[in-house]
Parts: sequence; structure tokens; C-alpha cells
Amino acid sequence: MNDRSRGAGLQARLLDGIELIGNRLPHPFWLFLWLIVAVAVVSEVVAALVSDSTAFSGDTAPRPVLRPDTLRWFVLHMVENFGHFEPLALVLVMLMGVSIAEGTGLIPAVMRGIAASVPKTLIVPALFGLAACGNIGSDAGIVVIPPLAAIVFKELGRNPIAGLLVGYVGATAGFTANLLPAGTDVLAMALTNAATRGEPEITVLANWYFMSASVVLLSAIGTFVTVAIVEPRLPPGPASSGVKMSGLAPEERRGVVVAGVVTAILSIAWLATVVPEGGALRDPNPDQFWRSPFFRGLVPVLFSLFAASGIAYGIAAKTIGKPNDILEHMIGAMRRMAPYIVLILAISQFIELFQYTRLDQLIARSGASLLSGLGAKDAPIPLFLAFISAVAFSNMFLGSASAKWAIFAPIFVPMFCNSAFIPRSLNCCIESVIPSPIA
Repeated sequence: MNDRSRGAGLQARLLDGIELIGNRLPHPFWLFLWLIVAVAVVSEVVAALVSDSTAFSGDTAPRPVLRPDTLRWFVLHMVENFGHFEPLALVLVMLMGVSIAEGTGLIPAVMRGIAASVPKTLIVPALFGLAACGNIGSDAGIVVIPPLAAIVFKELGRNPIAGLLVGYVGATAGFTANLLPAGTDVLAMALTNAATRGEPEITVLANWYFMSASVVLLSAIGTFVTVAIVEPRLPPGPASSGVKMSGLAPEERRGVVVAGVVTAILSIAWLATVVPEGGALRDPNPDQFWRSPFFRGLVPVLFSLFAASGIAYGIAAKTIGKPNDILEHMIGAMRRMAPYIVLILAISQFIELFQYTRLDQLIARSGASLLSGLGAKDAPIPLFLAFISAVAFSNMFLGSASAKWAIFAPIFVPMFCNSAFIPRSLNCCIESVIPSPIA
């Protein structure tokens, strides 16, 4: 057996092992229930070990779970833990607005319009960028862009399989990258704030500069890999194709124009509340501009922009026949979010119980001491690379982004904060590595 065959066999066995482990993992809901059991056991052990220590007393003493006090706390707070869990409301509100823009056809129309108008020389980076930005419509990028990219490649006489890969990899590897704030930013922000209890609080724009730059970087790297590596290994595409990529119909073009005008007018109106001094949503303190109510409450702003533009498109393109059609799009989005809502029931109880036992404080202090001893503050790059690698490894077994960050955030966010790192630095790491074409 030559070296190539041995390497291929080893790679196949490794991938088979990863697939086996991934298939054996329970649904994230059951995973979090097991984590709750683990917290209960660990809290009992830790409480017994530090019971005689003067370093852990009063408000810093770990609380064991298997006690009457904890049962009373759980009975009184279970519904509150779920209902007051910030990520739930933020994500649902954001997606209700996005669902109108997606359901009326605005988001798919914009994607197809851009793809049809881009010069041939720029089509590959444009498709990567579109696929990444498609996450603003939840799974719209994954559903719309791969077949669209395959048609584009076939029409250009290139192998459509390469186009399909461009669309899929761009949408999955770039699932948290975007030129605009998206639902993934809202989710990561909310889980990070839940882990710190809002002190310090980050906004949905905390890592926008990084996520927007990631679109450009992904497009550049993806284009190089596609042109230099993937396409040369595939057979050439057909010289011509009978399948033509359709542009926008007249009513769709009219809808996009009207939606753009409405979005521009509404954006100017919102900016008028924060840009001028004395604006209704501007903080009076100039040093707190980015902490203004406008940025701290950006989700309602985004909701209004998506909803208004979607409604404007629907009316102009005649994809909305009656007011109840708007409600159907919103209700449909909530149906699709039912698994997420059920998962949040377990996630919220895990995070609140973890904080109730004060294990988060114990791990944060112990971890901060360890990081300080390792000199992490003076040389943070290896620390962040290690954290990114750990999350990237978990991508192969756990596909849910919300489940991953709900596990990592309560442990690592307080630890990093106690080591003088700002929460958004860790939020940036998690958003950069959560997406995975493998997961």
C-alpha cells in the first residue's frame, strides 16, 4: 500500500469515527438535561471540598443543588428562568421581522438580482459574499444560493458542481459573517450578556466590524481555493447550457426599488434619533455614544427595517394580497423556531442553575488565576487560538450554534472577564468559529 492509500484510509477512518460520535450524541435538549445533572453532582462535590475553607464563605460559597432550598428556588423560578431568558425574545423578534422580508420574496429577489448583474470576472467572490450575507434571512443563504450558484456556473460553461460547492461553503462557513447585523449576532450577544448578567453589557454591533470584514476575507480565500484548487480537479463544464439564470421579473424589480426607497427613508428617520445632539435615542454623554439606547435597543430598529421593506416589496410586487399574509409569514417563522424554543427551555434552566450554584464564580476565579499565572494577559493570542480550536473541534460533533455557545459562554465568559478581557473579544471568537461546513 502506497503512502497516498494509507493516508486516504486513515482519513476515512477518522471521518467515520467523527460521524459515529456525532450520531451517538443525544439531541441538544437531552444534552443540556445531562449537563444539569452534572452541575448538581459537581456542586455537591465542590461544596463538600470547600466547606472548611475560609476563602469560600458567604456570597462566594458554592451552593449544593440537592437541598430543600434549591428545590424551593427551582419551583419559584423555573417559569421565570424560561420567560425572562433574553436570547429567546431577542431572536424571535428579530426573526419575525426577517420572516416578512424573506416570505414576501424580497431577500431571494435581492440575491438573484445581484447574482444576475455581477460581471463574469467577479461572479465567484460575489457568490461567496451573497452566500455569507444570506444568513440575514436565517437559512435563506443555504437554501437559495447553492442551486443559484450551480445555475450561474453552468450558464458560464463552468462545472456546476463547483458552483454548488461555492454556494454551500459560502453559506455555511460564512454563517455568522455579514455586512449587516443578523440573527446570529443577536443570539451571540444575548448569550454573552446572560453569562455576564449584563455587567459589562455588549450590543448587537459588538463585532460587526469583524463580521463584515470576514465577508471580504471569505470571498477572497474562497475564490482562490475555487479557482486554483477545486475547479482544476473537476471535469470541465458544458460549453453551453439550456438552463438560463432568470433575472428579476418587472414586478420584482419594482418591488426591490420600492423596498429600497422605504428602507432609505426609514433609515434616515432612525438615524435622526441618534446622530444629532439631543437625539431622542442618543446618550447625553458623548463618551457613551455607542452605549446609547439606539445601539442597546438595535433589535427593534432592525425589526422595523426588515418588516417595512418586506411589506413595501410585497405590496409593490403583489406577493401580499391581504394584511393577514404578513401574519402568515411571521407565524410560519415561529413554527420553524419551535425546536429552538423547546431547546431554550433546557438551556435557560442550565444557565440559571449554573449561576445559582455559584460554580460560574468559582470557575471564573480559578480560571483567571490560572490564566494570570500563564501570562495570558501579556500574550493573549495563544489563549484565543486555543479557545477557537476547542470550539472548532466541537463543531464536528455539535451542529447547533446556540447549543455550543450556551455551553461555552457560562464557563469561559466570566473567566475571561475576570482576567481583564472584554466580553466582546470572546464573543468575536465564538462568532468567527461557530459556523462549519462539516457540522
